Amino acid sequence: MNIVRPRLFGQNYAFVVVAAIFLTLLAAAGARSAPGVLILPLEEHFGWGRSTTALSAGIGIFLYGMVGPFAAALMNTLGLRRTVLGALALMSASAAVSAFMSEPWHLILSWGVFSGLGSGAVALVLAATIVNRWFVRNRSLMMGLLTASTATGTLVFLPVLAWLSQTGGWQPVVIAVALVLAAMIPVVWLLVPERPAAVGLLPYGATTAPVEAPHAGMVSAAIGTLKRAARTRSFWYLFATFFICGFTTNGLVGTHLIALCGDMGIPAVQAAGLLMVMGIFDLVGTTLSGWLTDRYDPRKLLFLYYALRGLSLIYLPFSDFSYYSLAVFAVFYGLDWIATVPPTLRLATEAFGERDAPVVFGWIAAGHQMGAASAAYLGGALRDSQGDYLTMFLLAGSTGLVAAGLSVMIRRGQTAGAPA
Repeated sequence: MNIVRPRLFGQNYAFVVVAAIFLTLLAAAGARSAPGVLILPLEEHFGWGRSTTALSAGIGIFLYGMVGPFAAALMNTLGLRRTVLGALALMSASAAVSAFMSEPWHLILSWGVFSGLGSGAVALVLAATIVNRWFVRNRSLMMGLLTASTATGTLVFLPVLAWLSQTGGWQPVVIAVALVLAAMIPVVWLLVPERPAAVGLLPYGATTAPVEAPHAGMVSAAIGTLKRAARTRSFWYLFATFFICGFTTNGLVGTHLIALCGDMGIPAVQAAGLLMVMGIFDLVGTTLSGWLTDRYDPRKLLFLYYALRGLSLIYLPFSDFSYYSLAVFAVFYGLDWIATVPPTLRLATEAFGERDAPVVFGWIAAGHQMGAASAAYLGGALRDSQGDYLTMFLLAGSTGLVAAGLSVMIRRGQTAGAPA
């Protein structure tokens, strides 16, 4: 039973749903940011190497992405509410149990496997499903807002988690994450219906009820949609650019920036503050990107985002790491952090249709997390072998420039989803 009466709001209840999902994505993304804070405390407490903690983060990020398309299909079969509630419970439980870990495999199982599986259902595919179910008008704007929450949660939670780790060690961090995730369960239960028709409403901006096509089982729907999409060039261009998006954001900067700043003598709380600044400006940048995507060619926007991101990553290791240079980087990179998502979803929806788009986008998002997982592990391995992050940042910056070139090669419209 919902705590409010949706029909009293009419179509505007879509914004109540968006607010609840915004908070849910914020909390889940904050949980995904915890491994970046735990790297140094776990090294100090257990003596685990950088590559060990980076491996756990990489596994979590990888599963986070791979679960996405199956979670999108599961939302169509088992139901959105059940899927999200189950994922939040799994993430909260795995974080709580990790407070008792004492071996590296405990870290990998809790923060790698279980957290990755749960967070994959509370991620971009959830945002795409909510937007496509509840909105006909302003879809890109709402997708930009929900996307911003995933990155903003990652970055805004970091200063608090860093302060907890600095004052009380790693255990208060995992306990805090478990409590925040548990608190979101009643929010989803009370405020998020399965779909507008379940509470007698139409999607925002719709004049007639959408026709719901029958859905296949979870696995067959996810794999079948992938087979159809994989026959097109547009899918692979979108997959490749989003792989690079993950490689250059939460995989590298989100996981290793605090450790990089630590190598330069900058305290963890101050470094986490930089990520918080990125989170604040990401909320502005990604929401603005959604507004721009409703009005301009999304391919040109992607070209601009990736090119500027690549150049900024190449610049960072050569900066003086002063307060001024880091602040400029944080503001600029925050505006560009996940601004790529609204135009990417727009291109996927145009190419593959509204019904298949969330699942196709789930596979594209899996590419994002594959890239992020690669950067999370490779960054730690290169740091251990070379003693610094220079090579990793130059490599990441170069991939950003490659993604800019690929962006302008993507075709638009339904013909883009036809077999090449």
